[in-house]
Amino acid sequence: MAKVPAAAVAASGLIGGYGVARWTKKRQLGGVVLAAAGATAAQQWQQQAGGKAAGALTVAYVAAFAGSHPLAKKVGAWPAVFGVAGAVALASWVVSDRRAA
Repeated sequence: MAKVPAAAVAASGLIGGYGVARWTKKRQLGGVVLAAAGATAAQQWQQQAGGKAAGALTVAYVAAFAGSHPLAKKVGAWPAVFGVAGAVALASWVVSDRRAA
């Protein structure tokens, strides 16, 4: 069975976490989705690119989540979430996923 690229896992965590929080009106559920996807992506980053890269990508993932909030005030919630998810996915692909391909 083919493994889902870490880039897709991370982007899905950011998008899915926001979507779950918004649609259920329970931020904690969105946080669970965000954390589960982040942990899964971090594990893949560790396996594919090593600890230093995994640490940097995890910081980028958390920063993207935090940065989406002020960005949303300027461009709207969904555009902000899609923008940061795309940025994290691109970083993941460049640093980790293309090595595993």
